Amino acid sequence: MSEPVLLEERDGALVTLTLNRPGARNALSSELRSALTERFTSLAGDAATEVVILTGAGPAFCAGLDLKELSGDSGETSRAVGGGADLVGAMNAFDRPIIGAINGFAITGGFEVALACDILIGSTEARFADTHARVGIMPGWGLSQKLSRLVGIQRAKLLSLTGNFLPAEQALAWGLLAEVVAPEALLPRAREIAADIQSCVPEVMRAYLGVIDAGFAESFGEGMRIESEAARRHAASVTKEQISERRQGIQERGRSQASGAAGKG
Repeated sequence: MSEPVLLEERDGALVTLTLNRPGARNALSSELRSALTERFTSLAGDAATEVVILTGAGPAFCAGLDLKELSGDSGETSRAVGGGADLVGAMNAFDRPIIGAINGFAITGGFEVALACDILIGSTEARFADTHARVGIMPGWGLSQKLSRLVGIQRAKLLSLTGNFLPAEQALAWGLLAEVVAPEALLPRAREIAADIQSCVPEVMRAYLGVIDAGFAESFGEGMRIESEAARRHAASVTKEQISERRQGIQERGRSQASGAAGKG
């Protein structure tokens, strides 16, 4: 019996999804794209899931679309190139944080899947490349727009028009990665971040994520309007007692973190 192309592990409200085609560097075959789309669509309707970690098995995160499959006679090219937005669309529709634990190469379509995550943590082995222009296809999952907004338009053009690789430390310096850690620390660190996220007020965390994403896609002025409207809606629903209770929790957490930091000094 063959291994599933997508592995899933649940730890309470945290779900870890692992692309599992290590022999093909986790290339996005039609089967894997369908599996990812189905799982994110299903998890979006699962109130018990608060955070998802997405990573890859083996030395690569994801080598992009399966070019061997696309070069065949199945007609798969027309369905995948420019028309395969269901995968990233399903990730975008998932209204809780997706932490991308980038363990290795994230190339072209794999780069686009990484950019569909909310927070990117990379191992020192992470490498990014946009080879659309080299392969001779156009991006269809947002890379041409997202990358320039993250790293600046000149750096985005440098990457996309050359197809050159961006190593983890440079990706960190450019703001593409939030953190870089040793390979063995990648998933533990991603789980720590997930635990911190889960300690927040769930409904506010989800609403905040939505406001950030909605504003990021608009002008600064429109983003301010989106935030203001969201704040007014929330203010009408929260009570003084809730704020007081949560304030005490924040103070206790602050004291605990300060004590832990002092103990390490």
